[in-house]
Amino acid sequence: MFLFHRSRPRVSVHQARSRTSGDMPDAILLDVRERPEWNAGHAPGAVHVPLSKLVTGAGLPAEATGRPLVVICRSGHRSQQAAKLLNQHGAQAVDVKGGMNAWAAAGHPVLDERGNQGQIA
Repeated sequence: MFLFHRSRPRVSVHQARSRTSGDMPDAILLDVRERPEWNAGHAPGAVHVPLSKLVTGAGLPAEATGRPLVVICRSGHRSQQAAKLLNQHGAQAVDVKGGMNAWAAAGHPVLDERGNQGQIA
């Protein structure tokens, strides 16, 4: 897929949403923020594994294993680190430019831990 080509390691929030939502998404949205940030607000359908856990060797949840990954954090810095780490371990991973800040600014949904309207922390 063109979004996972090495010369294009980043995607926009619109590309991320189109690749990771709908009935047949071809990638998993992986949120690498810490638990309090995730609880405050995350994208619907995202899978959560904090960067701090990935760095210490935590594996991916079953639903993300062996799938292309679109990695997101608050602003894009941690997701770049996570995508690089995941690619070094054989995953197909890109990160989202602007992170959840850009996601929310684009009007994409954000849910809190209870499924209500969330916010970016």
